[in-house]
Amino acid sequence: MDGMILHDLLWAVGMALAGGIIFSGIGLISGTDETSTIAPLTLLIILLGVPPVAVFSWFMAAAISKHMIHAIPTALMGVPGDTMAVPMLEDAAVLRKLGVPHMALRKMISGGIIAAFIALPVSVGFASLLAPFADIVKAWAPVVFTVAAIIIAYTSGGKWASLFALLPFAFFIQGLNKMAIAGIGHGVFISMFLGIAIGPMFADLMTILSPNSRHILKRDSSREFWLASEIKMWKGYFPNPIKILSKHQIMYNAMTAGVSALTFTFSPVGMTVMMGEFVGARIKSLYQRMTSTLAVMNGTTEATYIAETIIPLLAFGIPLSPVGLGPAAPLFNAPPVYTAQPVHNLHTFLSAADFLIYGYIGLFVAFLVAYPFSMNYARRASAWVLKHVSQEAIISMFSGLIVVISYFEAGVVGIAIAITIAIFGGILNRYFGVHTGVQYMVYYASPWLMATLLGIKVR
Repeated sequence: MDGMILHDLLWAVGMALAGGIIFSGIGLISGTDETSTIAPLTLLIILLGVPPVAVFSWFMAAAISKHMIHAIPTALMGVPGDTMAVPMLEDAAVLRKLGVPHMALRKMISGGIIAAFIALPVSVGFASLLAPFADIVKAWAPVVFTVAAIIIAYTSGGKWASLFALLPFAFFIQGLNKMAIAGIGHGVFISMFLGIAIGPMFADLMTILSPNSRHILKRDSSREFWLASEIKMWKGYFPNPIKILSKHQIMYNAMTAGVSALTFTFSPVGMTVMMGEFVGARIKSLYQRMTSTLAVMNGTTEATYIAETIIPLLAFGIPLSPVGLGPAAPLFNAPPVYTAQPVHNLHTFLSAADFLIYGYIGLFVAFLVAYPFSMNYARRASAWVLKHVSQEAIISMFSGLIVVISYFEAGVVGIAIAITIAIFGGILNRYFGVHTGVQYMVYYASPWLMATLLGIKVR
């Protein structure tokens, strides 16, 4: 038994270290979406046979590291590190104009790591309270997915377009699945999941390939960035996040992180905006308001990601959250290793204590890797990335990974389905606001929708 525990601990620490290092680098590259980066690599390590506890530690370290590091391009360059960083751009821009972008960065990163330490035990505790209702939720899962799809569609940016697209997209998904069954003898999940994940990238690719729409993305000149000088205000390599934030900022951060850690059905971006506005309305001083708001908003990104992963995973085993349907989806469904229907995933393999222990392993590793790196080398790392790293190369790398994984599942048919979904779903996302959370929810609801409304059953 002791040997097994040691084996799991070593795997967990090793995979957390890998996740922390890899996504500390990826977080520096602006515009790298969480779903199209974290999800494919998580899916890959699951298919390679990494133990469940190590998979969870990997995901925690990857998500937390990325959400700390995404503060660097957001605060220093005025470009969002990923979709979760978009609400912070306005306040970060004000602090850049005041000449203190380094303070914005430090408040954001410190707020994020403090919120993560608070959110993990709160989420595990709340999930444990919900666990007795798991059988009821699982029995009604198809209906729950359908209702959730309608709610998420209505509250998304696309609103009426998202609602209108629900049935056509469900029909489209199941039509492709029927073709896969006819061609290879079984349905596909991985190829469809990855197709939705890379949809926005493929929409941009299609836009560039068409002479009629190329002007939308065309730029006449390169963007210029002005990076502020680094000013170090602490001794040694490891700064103390509690000393970076004021007492009031720590209080606001703890309060909003605790509230965010109890939610798992709301949009993470929506929660980030709401918590930022809540705190900002209570502070009069411009500098204190901006820095406090940024610390709270970045803390909320960490807390909501942790909550929206752990609560549905521990309590139900089915992805009933925007994060569970996006970056964390492989933790629920990665056939043939993990499945959501029937539930055979981390919900089955990990206890509440495991989620807490191995979650903290991922969190501590992210703290040791990403936090001091971002606090000490933000400017130098940003300058190096801007000069030497091509965003197109990163996109190409993940596109190649997706082709390999799709081929692993269903050969050429899998690749064709992934590309087809990517083009159609990407256009819906980019130009009509039908974001990936809506599309994933429709995917899960589509078998029940087609069987109930049209009498079409899918094996």
